[in-house]
Amino acid sequence: MNIKPLGDRVVIKLLETEETTKSGIVLPGSAKEKPQMAEVLAVGPGGMVDGKEVVMEVNVGDHIIYSKYAGTDVKIGDDEYIIVRQSDILAIVE
Repeated sequence: MNIKPLGDRVVIKLLETEETTKSGIVLPGSAKEKPQMAEVLAVGPGGMVDGKEVVMEVNVGDHIIYSKYAGTDVKIGDDEYIIVRQSDILAIVE
């Protein structure tokens, strides 16, 4: 299944991270706070949104930081995605 976002929306997938404590214990992603870094999977066309011209600044494959409580969680099969507005993206990580 393919997700094609509309308007200024972007489909992202969280980057899985494991963290090792100083004592060597590995904390899986589910044991800690949800990360705010994700990878862009699909980008909407932009255009006129709420009466304003929106130019999309992110591209597929970019790693981004997004607002903590932004977006809509979507589960397709075993995969989980988040659909956010471009304005909820805070930065592109290079």
